[in-house]
Amino acid sequence: MSWIGELAGGAPPPRYVDDSADKVADPNIPGRMVSNKSANRPFLAYKEYRDQQEALHNAWVEKRKARDAKIARGEKVGPLEPDPTAVEEVGVLGLLKFLVIVLLCICLAGKFLTGSYTWDYQSRWLQLKTYWPKNQRLFSEAFLAEYNGEGIKPTYLAIDGDVYDVSKGKAYQLGGSYHHFVGVDAARAFATGCFQTHRTHDIRGLSEQEMNSLQHWKKFYAEHKDYIKVGKVNHPPIDPSSPIPEHCDPKKAKAAQAAQDQAEKKKRKKTEDAHDDL
Repeated sequence: MSWIGELAGGAPPPRYVDDSADKVADPNIPGRMVSNKSANRPFLAYKEYRDQQEALHNAWVEKRKARDAKIARGEKVGPLEPDPTAVEEVGVLGLLKFLVIVLLCICLAGKFLTGSYTWDYQSRWLQLKTYWPKNQRLFSEAFLAEYNGEGIKPTYLAIDGDVYDVSKGKAYQLGGSYHHFVGVDAARAFATGCFQTHRTHDIRGLSEQEMNSLQHWKKFYAEHKDYIKVGKVNHPPIDPSSPIPEHCDPKKAKAAQAAQDQAEKKKRKKTEDAHDDL
């Protein structure tokens, strides 16, 4: 409806221009001409590419036939070059190379944007010492006490026999809130919360709740990204007749004593019943 605009005083529509001189043969339909405009050029270029690939493949086929004929005549021939048009399949090695390149790009981008190859993500599984740990050693209680954070040696603590390097934890350094845990196996304190009076590995008589608490802390140190297990501590055997450490909470101490008395009472009754049966 461009003629309406022209009647209203507007510009006349563009004149028809015969562009047949700028047309080329349609590569897919014989006898048909198509415009050589920019929108059609990718299709025209693709057809040209396919023709080149077909010519290369036919030339390779001729080379292979000539080589096979020489072999049939008993002549010596060299190895046949691969088909230049063959599509290469991506194997396991190619996939691994691709993944390595992607991982490398991600690490370099993290270093450029955040200053960290791991994008500031901290995990024990990203540390080499998790996979190549130092040789673990056996500590005596006296030797473990030397790693108390007060000298040049690293800071160690033990929990239920396992020794961990906690040097990266500020709370374990001299004056820190958890300094009383270092240089000793304070497994009982982890379970009961009696940090000053239960700095011992003696876990006799602990309640189920306290044992669960101890297991929680053991898992905490085993999975912590900064604390690495360095060995085990060799404790002397505990005399079963020695008294169980008293709880720092009077109510819990009373309940523990009652439970211990009840256990001893059952033990004596069992012994007496065994004598009566004789």
